[in-house]
Amino acid sequence: MNQTPQDIAAALGKAPLFAGLKPAELESLARRTKPRSYRAGEIVFHKDDPGFTFHIIHSGLVKIYVMSPDGGEVVLIILKPGDFFGELSLFDGAPRSASAVAMTATETLTLDRDGFLDFIMEQPAASLTIFGVMASRIRRADGIIADAAFLDLPARVCKQLIELSELFGREVDGVIEIELKLRQQDFASMVSATRESVNRTLSGLEEEGVIRLERQRITVLRPEVLRRRVPLAV
Repeated sequence: MNQTPQDIAAALGKAPLFAGLKPAELESLARRTKPRSYRAGEIVFHKDDPGFTFHIIHSGLVKIYVMSPDGGEVVLIILKPGDFFGELSLFDGAPRSASAVAMTATETLTLDRDGFLDFIMEQPAASLTIFGVMASRIRRADGIIADAAFLDLPARVCKQLIELSELFGREVDGVIEIELKLRQQDFASMVSATRESVNRTLSGLEEEGVIRLERQRITVLRPEVLRRRVPLAV
């Protein structure tokens, strides 16, 4: 990725985390930002690695995950362009709490902890905007915990399909194609269930004509049915 500081400032301004910043603030931030590129399947960092760098995704997809005690992979979230990760390192410099891997060829804009703290000292008003967006990430994590505690598996599957449709969906001829190649094991870990139980739930939805299953791809045929089956607001 070969970009000028002006290009980087423009890219930062498109990310929700920095969309509320003024042009001068974006330019100041861009001077502290460095581009990085990753191949598909390349590890960005491992859990417990030293954490001093924050990433904003410019292009590509990144999976954030942890390993369970039995060696299984638990997917926490899949991130798209404009999303960010590694933000906790900006505040405490503690080891990584999860691992990150590029699912496709990915380009990120990186900011180290010292650069971020310098930016906040220089542009203190910008911190309110940034911290507000970061707080939404914490609220989402709280929501995931609540879902696991209060929603049964069919409801969790339906809610996850709705979220994937909103984040990665493309409407074609009245149906929503989720443009994300996702292993069934990844989907299962996102709803805190076994692959076998999730497969049965997905197959049931397909038999009802609510979704269509293809290899590593899901098409939502009747999104209104999914929404009716989630008792909590989504």
